[in-house]
Amino acid sequence: MYSFGIYLYALIVKLLALFGHPKARLMVRGQRDTWRILRHQIREGERYVWFHAASLGEFEQGRPIIERLRREQPDRKILLTFFSPSGYEVRKTYADVDVVCYLPFDTPTAARRFIRAARPEMVFLIKYEFWRNYIDVLHHRGIPVYSVSSIFRPRQIFFRWYGRNYARCLRRISHFFVQNEESAALLQSIGVSGNVTVSGDTRFDRVIDIRRAARELPLVEKFAQDHTVLVAGSTWQPDEEIIIDYFNRHPDLRIVIAPHVVDDRHLQDIEHKIERPVVRLSRATPDNVASHDCLLIDGYGLLSSIYRYASVAYVGGGFGVGIHNVPEAAVYGVPVVIGPNHERFREANDLLANGGCRAIASADDFAAIMNDFLKNPSRLAAAGKAAGNYISDNAGAADLIFRHVFHAPA
Repeated sequence: MYSFGIYLYALIVKLLALFGHPKARLMVRGQRDTWRILRHQIREGERYVWFHAASLGEFEQGRPIIERLRREQPDRKILLTFFSPSGYEVRKTYADVDVVCYLPFDTPTAARRFIRAARPEMVFLIKYEFWRNYIDVLHHRGIPVYSVSSIFRPRQIFFRWYGRNYARCLRRISHFFVQNEESAALLQSIGVSGNVTVSGDTRFDRVIDIRRAARELPLVEKFAQDHTVLVAGSTWQPDEEIIIDYFNRHPDLRIVIAPHVVDDRHLQDIEHKIERPVVRLSRATPDNVASHDCLLIDGYGLLSSIYRYASVAYVGGGFGVGIHNVPEAAVYGVPVVIGPNHERFREANDLLANGGCRAIASADDFAAIMNDFLKNPSRLAAAGKAAGNYISDNAGAADLIFRHVFHAPA
């Protein structure tokens, strides 16, 4: 039944591609190209450490291990695969690995063909990736498989009566490095124990790496200098309506807005709502940036560095499908404000519990929180310290995993 479901899923994706669905077309074309990539780029006689991530977010969780492996054991070859175009299309030229390609659909034939061509010596599956046919082939070939930053919840199929057959593939994982004790307990409930380590989430190590490599942005620094600055990152329209309304009524506050969708129509919509001087980053200069109260980020790739200039950070998405990257802001030791849809996000919930984060459900909530921070600098500082401490206290998963697998010294 599992393999039949995979064949059916593959057929649906191919039909969507025929009808012009852009993501499906990229996936089908990319999977077809995988065999050429393996044929031309996998070197004869070499053995590869294979990392697989569903998409870009999971890749970021595996990245600290990949980069440490490249740095400390440069003779090893690294293969990186993605299932989603949103991961592959962004990282297909990633320099710290030797080969990047799509992972073909998990049919028995494709799994055998891929592993025969790739010749991995070990495999790292990031977070949720448990493709049964690939795991079965790797198990039969005696190739160790490690699950990294995995997290389990009671409602997942593995822990339902109808998913017990699928759950058998979990018993073929060589070692689980799970994020929390609940995940370890759930694995134990289905007979998986002895090969489980509660290591935490490598995402904390990644955001610390990002902070260390953060770019200095002189224009943003000059804009923020000596002011209280709200950095609103990855915002959507519902987020922007709340924060812009507050900003318009508080002349003592400056704001940097980095919207999730950067197109001219959206940027113009934001500019029309702002009643105070606003300038886009692409039009800002050392001479004019300080004379504006709002800096609008009209490009990508800068947000993780911009958070360093925040007094308070707002992370968007919480009025939609879910909040974006909260640790990316918290790592700078600034308090974070988020929308109501945060239940599925462990880091956000932990930060809410320790005081480093505040959640809002309305404009009134946002105003109350911001007023409290602006009138009570000691509370703002305490919240920021709690946020930064949470990140540093939870770092170290990548080091633990690396030492366990590669027997590296501490």
